[in-house]
Amino acid sequence: MFLVNSTTQAWEVLGQVDPSDPTFWKEFLTGMLKPAAATVVVVMAMALSFSQKLALEKEMLFAMARAFLQLSVIGFVLQFIFTQNNAGWILLAYLFMVSVAGYTAGERAKQVPRGKYIAGMSILAGTLVTMLLLVVLNVFPFTPRYIIPIAGMMVGNAMTVVGVTMKKLRDDVKIQKNLVETALALGATPRQATLQQVKRSLSIALSPNIDSAKTVGLIALPGAMTGLIMGGASPIEAVQLQIVVMYMMIGAATVSSILCTYLCWPAFFTRAYQLEYHVFSAD
Repeated sequence: MFLVNSTTQAWEVLGQVDPSDPTFWKEFLTGMLKPAAATVVVVMAMALSFSQKLALEKEMLFAMARAFLQLSVIGFVLQFIFTQNNAGWILLAYLFMVSVAGYTAGERAKQVPRGKYIAGMSILAGTLVTMLLLVVLNVFPFTPRYIIPIAGMMVGNAMTVVGVTMKKLRDDVKIQKNLVETALALGATPRQATLQQVKRSLSIALSPNIDSAKTVGLIALPGAMTGLIMGGASPIEAVQLQIVVMYMMIGAATVSSILCTYLCWPAFFTRAYQLEYHVFSAD
């Protein structure tokens, strides 16, 4: 409860502006002067790319323009959702994020059959369980202002972990398919035959999250903590929120990545416990 009250005070410092207010557009355009000035650093990066003949200038420009457009649009969308305070909008926004994340993670592991479905279901289950626990334990209230940003962080992190897990698992099974087939021939189940590959893929996918938790605050201040401090919250309040964020991201990522390994097996093996050769023949 203390964390909820502290976080509420921090968000109140940030404030909200009603788009129907006559001063909204003036304040919005004034606020956009800083992002416009920050484009100088991207221009510097593009100049370096050009001087080093990296040929990344167009991609950088496209990424910058896309990020500007996407964030501007989502800003207005969230502004609308926050003023509605309706659970239906929370669910819609959450499902949209999961859908995009599932598609993106599935694209990373495009050789896995039904990869987008597997990724989407894994991300949905992992983040939903974690979010429900946080709400039940009263860590965060069930309001758009809290749930949507929290869900976005969990979904984005789980998307990366699930994509890496699926791709690494498929690649390892392909490389060591002789060992897997030998285990199957000796009566092992798909889980038993691929246990080492599963462990390796999960270890590689989850290591960045674990390493980040080990070094948080020592090397860099995380985004959520930095944002709250810059928004006016005290460092103690920001630290309390960041601890919760780190814990929930590890929890959601672990559940999602483990679940996706179970969902991958029907795509990797036949009902007779034989490898699906077409899955491992394509690159």
